[in-house]
Amino acid sequence: MKKLVMLFVSAFIFNASFAQEKTVEVGGAPMYPSKNIVQNAVNSKDHTTLVAAVKAAGLVETLQSAGPFTVFAPTNAAFDKLPAGTVETLVKPENKGTLTTVLTYHVVAGKMDSKAIAEAIKAGSGTATFKTVQGGTLKVTMKGKNLILTDEKGGTSTVTIKDVYQSNGVIHVIDTVVMPG
Repeated sequence: MKKLVMLFVSAFIFNASFAQEKTVEVGGAPMYPSKNIVQNAVNSKDHTTLVAAVKAAGLVETLQSAGPFTVFAPTNAAFDKLPAGTVETLVKPENKGTLTTVLTYHVVAGKMDSKAIAEAIKAGSGTATFKTVQGGTLKVTMKGKNLILTDEKGGTSTVTIKDVYQSNGVIHVIDTVVMPG
């Protein structure tokens, strides 16, 4: 009986610690700041394509590391905007290099929440330019209260959910896949 009570108390304390975390809901699931990017992303029903792509590119271990990383995370709907067959082609083993290039273009080293991004935009007289892990650049501006990304090809994406804090960085959900030049 004593073991059962201890187990119950331990489970309660564990669940209470998650309940006290300030979570943001993404894709129908709470995103816990104590979990890493991958541990949270796998629970979002809006990011199943991104998670599959990260696995196919072999980036799971990297995105579970200490980081910190800022990830601009496209939704399934964002991937659906790509030409028909693009995702299916990218996740093939022979296209791993191209897929890795596209995915790492969505990642900036460091933890850049919306406040830090807004400060960089202000310091840049209306535009902030960030170097991605892929080596390219993403430009970020503001349109009203919205953060707008512009990729190297001139395509744009809007941040739809900002400041989803993770143990190893921060995620900003975006509505369009951004592409390197």
